[in-house]
Amino acid sequence: MITHSSYTVEPWSLCERSLNLAVLPQSESVFALSNGHVGWRGNLDEGEPHGLPGSYLNGVYELHPLPYAEAGYGYPESGQTVINVTNGKVIRLLVDDEPFDLRYGRLVSHERTLDLRAGVLTRVCEWVSPAGCSVRVRSTRLVSFTQRAIAAVRYEVETVDSEVRIVIQSELVANEQLPGANGDPRASVALESPLEPESHFATGARLGLVHRTRTSDLRVGAAADHVVTGPRPTTTSRESREDVARLTLASTLAPGDTLRLDKVVAYGWSSTRSLPAVSDQVDAALAAAMNVGWDGLVAEQRTYLDDFWARSDVEVDGDEEIQQAVRFALFHVLQAGARAEQRAIPAKGLTGSGYDGHAFWDTEIFVLPLLTYTSPFAVAEALRWRQNTLPAAKERAAQLGFQGAAFPWRTIDGSEGSAYWPAGTAAFHVNADIADAVSRYVAVTGDELFERDTGVELLVETARLWRSLGHHDHHGAFHLDGVTGPDEYSAVQDDNTYTNLMARANLLAAADAVERHPQQAAALGVDDEESATWRDAAEAMHVPYNDELGVHEQSSGFTRHQVWDFADTRADQYPLMLHFPYFDIYRKQVVKQADLVLAMYKCSEYFDEEHTARNFAYYEPLTVRDSSLSACCQAVIAAQAGHLALAYQYVAEAALMDLDDLENNTRDGLHIASLAGTWMALVAGFGGMRLLGSTPNFSPRLPERFSRLAFTLEVVGRRLRVEITGEAATYTLLSGEPLDVRHYGRPVSVTPGSPERRGIRPAPVRPAPEQPPHRGPADRGTVARTPG
Repeated sequence: MITHSSYTVEPWSLCERSLNLAVLPQSESVFALSNGHVGWRGNLDEGEPHGLPGSYLNGVYELHPLPYAEAGYGYPESGQTVINVTNGKVIRLLVDDEPFDLRYGRLVSHERTLDLRAGVLTRVCEWVSPAGCSVRVRSTRLVSFTQRAIAAVRYEVETVDSEVRIVIQSELVANEQLPGANGDPRASVALESPLEPESHFATGARLGLVHRTRTSDLRVGAAADHVVTGPRPTTTSRESREDVARLTLASTLAPGDTLRLDKVVAYGWSSTRSLPAVSDQVDAALAAAMNVGWDGLVAEQRTYLDDFWARSDVEVDGDEEIQQAVRFALFHVLQAGARAEQRAIPAKGLTGSGYDGHAFWDTEIFVLPLLTYTSPFAVAEALRWRQNTLPAAKERAAQLGFQGAAFPWRTIDGSEGSAYWPAGTAAFHVNADIADAVSRYVAVTGDELFERDTGVELLVETARLWRSLGHHDHHGAFHLDGVTGPDEYSAVQDDNTYTNLMARANLLAAADAVERHPQQAAALGVDDEESATWRDAAEAMHVPYNDELGVHEQSSGFTRHQVWDFADTRADQYPLMLHFPYFDIYRKQVVKQADLVLAMYKCSEYFDEEHTARNFAYYEPLTVRDSSLSACCQAVIAAQAGHLALAYQYVAEAALMDLDDLENNTRDGLHIASLAGTWMALVAGFGGMRLLGSTPNFSPRLPERFSRLAFTLEVVGRRLRVEITGEAATYTLLSGEPLDVRHYGRPVSVTPGSPERRGIRPAPVRPAPEQPPHRGPADRGTVARTPG
C-alpha cells in the first residue's frame, strides 16, 4: 500500500502527500492513534469517505453466539467482538452550504503526516467546492499518553480568495453504519447498532452521550468540550439525540480569516458503575484535560515521547525504509500497550476490528519482550490483566479435566472466544508463553514486589496445568500429548517441541519462585512434594529428535509425514487455510509459521550451533509463512545460522508487513506482533541478544546492507546502548550502576563513561537454505520508495 508514490520515506514520520481513496482503509490503520485505552482510526475528520469507522475502548466488546454444526462438551458458547464505540472524531464542514466532501469539487492538495516524535496526526488540504469556493483546512489530532481517557482535535478553516460562509458541525456519533463482512475469517464479526442509549445532553460547548451494550452489559460514556476562536460574529447552537450530540458553528470568513475549533473528547466505561458514576467519570476526565488546554496536551505528548525515544529508539544505517519502519513499529507497539493498564493488548492494538479485537499468545511472545526492555511498566500491567483473568482460566482448566489454569487462545475478557477447537482447546502453549513473560520481566527489571504479588501465582497455576496435562511413560520420560503448538497447520500433535521446552522452563521457573517466596507458595497450597513433581517433569521432558536426519522434530512423528506438494500449489492458493481442507494440511509436512524455529530462539540454551543450523535448513523449505508472526522469528535464526542476507529480507518483511500491506488485510488494523517482531529481528537477530539469567548476551553480525545498528535497552535499572558496525560492537552505559554483559559468551563489564568496544566475529559459511515455491521473502535489491 505505501509503495504508492504519494508516500515517502522519512526517518521520523509517515507522510501521505496526496489522497488515494483506493487505499483509504489501509491508511486509516497506519494513521491510527491510540494509547492502549482509547483508539481512534485515522479516518478523515469529516467522517466520509471512509473505509472502516473506528473508535475503540480497550475491553469494551459485545457477545455473540458461536455457531456449531454439532454440539460438543467444552465448546465455548459465545464469542466476544470489539465494537465501534461513540465516535468523537467527526467534524463536518459546509462551505456556502455545500458539504466538504473530497469526492466532489476539486482537491488542490492533501497531505497527512503521522509525526512519531510529537505523537500527532496532522492534515493540510486545499479544496475548491463545486460552486468554486476555495478553502484551506488544517487539523491536528492526538490521543493522549498522559491523560488516558482523552483524545483531541484542533480543526482550522481558512478561506483562500473570497468571502465564504462556513458552518462547522462537531459531533459525538454512536452506532455508525459499518461496512459488511468481507468473508475473511480473520476479519471482525460485524455487529449492527450494539449500543443502547441511556443519556444524552448538549449544554453550552459541551456534548455528552452514554450508552450500554445490549448483551455484554457494559456502560460507555463519551463527552466533548470545545474552544472556538474566529471572527465576529461566530454563532453557536447545540442539540442532542439518543445517538448524536452536535455543536454547530456558523461564521463568514473574509480572505485570510481563520475559524478554529479545539475539541477535547473524554471516554469512560464500566461493567459495574451506575449511569451517574460513569457520567461523572467522563466529566472529570474532560475537566482535567480542559484545564491544561490544547497546547498543554500537545506539550505533554511531546515530553512523554521524548522520554520514550530516549530509551527505545533503534537506529539503522543503510536502509531508509527499514529505519522508518522500525520507528513506525515502535510507536504503534507503544500505542497498543502504554495505557492498557490491566487490560489486554489486542493483536491489532486499537487500530481496527480485525481478529474481533482479541488478544492472543502474540502478546507475551512478541509484544511484551520489546516492552520489557523499553516500557516495563506496561508489561507489569499486561501481566496483571492475566492474573485478573485467572478465575476464568482455572474454570476452563477444570472444565477440560485439568488442574491449574488453562488460559484462552483468543479473548477480550479472559474467557475462551474461539470456536476453532484445535486451537481454542489444545493450544496450551499460551500458558508457558505467559510464564515466559513473567520470568523475563522479573529478570530484566528485578521487580521482586511484582514477582511476589503477581508472578508467583501465574507461575504456579500455569505449572499445575502442565503436571496434570502430561504423563510419564514406562521409561520415565514426560510427554505432553494432543497439543497444538504455534504452527496451526500441525494441530493436536504429541510432544510439540516448542510447547514441551517452554513448559519445561515454566515448571522450573515455578519451582524456583515458590522457593524464593514460601509465604505465597503456602497461600496457594504449594508444598515441597508438588514443586518436586514440577522439577521431575521438567527434567524428564521429552524432546522428539530424528536420529537419521539429525534434526529435532516439530512434534513426534512430524518428519515421517508426507511433504506437502509445493510444486503443484499455485501462488494464489496461499494462505493454504483458505484454499485447502485442514484435514489435508494436518497430515503433511507444511508449516504455517515458525514453530521449531521459534523454539530455537526462545529456548536457545537447548540447541547448539550445529543443530540450530541443521534444523533451520530442514524447516525453511517447509515454512510457508501464512502468518505475519513467522518472518521475524526466521530472521533471528537465519542471522544466528549465518544467513545474513536472508535474515535481512525477513527483517524487511516483518517491518513492512503493514506499510506494504503484505497480508492484504491492513485495512482491518495493524499487525502489532509483527511490528514488535521487527525490534526482535533487529535486536535478537543482528544484535544476537539472548538473556542468560538476567545477563544480556550479544553475538552481533550485520548484513551487507547495514552499515550500523544501534539500540538502547533498560536492564535492571540501567540504560545500555549497543552500537554495532561491520567491525565492532560498542557497549555504553548511559545511566545506572556498572553492568555485566556478554559478548559472544565472554564477560564484559560496562561502567558509566567508559564504553567497551569489541570486535565482530565473521559469520559461519553455510549453504543457503531454500524456501517453498512462491513463498520466499521479497528481494531487497531495490527500494520501492524514495526519500521525501
